[in-house]
Order: sequence, then structure tokens, then C-alpha cells
Amino acid sequence: MTEGPIRTRRDGAVLEVTIDRPKANAIDLATSRIMGEIFRDFRDDPALRVAVLTGAGPKFFCPGWDLKAAAEGDAVDGDYGVGGFGGLQELRDLNKPVIAAVNGICCGGGLEIALSADIIICTEHATFALPEIRSGTVADAASIKLPKRIPYHIAMEMLLTGRWINAGEANRWGLVNEIVPARRLLDRAWEQARLIESGPPLVYAAIKQIVREAEGMCFQTAMNKITKRQFSTVDVLYGSQDNQEGARAFAEKRDPIWRGV
Repeated sequence: MTEGPIRTRRDGAVLEVTIDRPKANAIDLATSRIMGEIFRDFRDDPALRVAVLTGAGPKFFCPGWDLKAAAEGDAVDGDYGVGGFGGLQELRDLNKPVIAAVNGICCGGGLEIALSADIIICTEHATFALPEIRSGTVADAASIKLPKRIPYHIAMEMLLTGRWINAGEANRWGLVNEIVPARRLLDRAWEQARLIESGPPLVYAAIKQIVREAEGMCFQTAMNKITKRQFSTVDVLYGSQDNQEGARAFAEKRDPIWRGV
């Protein structure tokens, strides 16, 4: 386990990452760079298969950019590190699943970080907003991502007005996968992580690359790239022992043993 503004804990093939910057878990440049290094190492470590990201304490997941640090000299266009703000948003080739366990207020850049995860679980008291409009700035990553995640008009209302939504509304619009009591949040996130940990990592990598890169393609172009093995992760998968193991285990009526090779 590591300590500091970002705490990490690994158990098996699961990495837990906790933002721990009292009082609100806001992120300054130095913290963002640390997060980038953590998620880069997660990406590159073959022994790790899935990450859980959460915030320390009962009130805040993350409110995004640390305005106090900005007032003291942190430039909003400064060096966020290898993965961009929060270490996730611009990290190239992150082909491993990430689960966001949202334990409270999730707004601004914090919401943008959560949107970079693949699964979002939240507590009953979690709230979400993009208040950048009130500070005279743009929620840049959210302006790109949010209208693709939830209904366009709801996303635009959040972006244009800074309106807060509660956990129930977030779930209704599909922003979060499920709502759980606060005492169950990490347990539920780890249940999901363990389920993913037991699955085929090469398939997860292919899914993430296809979803990410096919977003700007027409259907047939993306399908052609898959069938011709032009996605690097698909090419690895189709030539792997795991791909053969899946068919063999089915034929032998047993659980497959995934090795990631």
C-alpha cells in the first residue's frame, strides 16, 4: 500500500486508487502527475487487470481542479502529467477496465475523471455537476464526453447551467450503473472488480480498443478492421492461447483458465 495524496492498494490483479487530499480531494498539478504515473504503471503491469478509483472520506469523491492551488500559482494549462488531468483522461492505450466508486460530491474535473472510467457505482448521497460555467470557463473533457454518455439535452443542460443532479437522476439518465448504500460502496466495486479479474484480459483489451477507436468510424469500417485484425489488441487476441482456451474449455465443459497470453 502506498500513502500520500493518492493511496494505492493492490490485491491479486486488482488495484485500488484513492484520492486522499483533505478537505475535498481536489486535484492540483502535482497530484495529477502522481495519478498519471499510477495509471501508466497500472496499464503497463501485466499482473494487474482492473482498477477501482474512489475518494477518501464520506463527503467528496472529487470536485476537480484545486482552485486554492490555482490561486497560489498552479496554472490551469500547466503540466498535468502523462495521463492528462487526473491521470486517466488522456492516457493512451489504457486497455484495462476501470471502475469509479463515487462516494459523494463528484463535479467539474472530478466528474470528467469518473466519465473516463468504464463502470460507475455511486452512493445514495452522491451528487454530480459541471459548475465550470459559473467560473467563466469550459468543462472541456465533459463537453466532449457527456453528450455521448447521456441524453443530449440533459448533458447540455448540465453544461450550460451547472445544475446539480442527485444519484437517482444520474442513474435514470444512465450516468451511473448502480446506486448502493455508502457502507457497501467499496464492497460492491470490489465485487465487480473480482468478476472482471476472473475474466479474459485479452478480450477486455480488445473491447476497450474497439470501443475507443470505433467511436469515430462508421459501422462497416470498424467491422472490417476487426475481421482483418487491424486493431492491435484483436490481432493479439485471435492469435493467443487464451482464444484457444476459451473454445477448449467450452468443449470440455469446464471453466477456462485465462493466462493473458
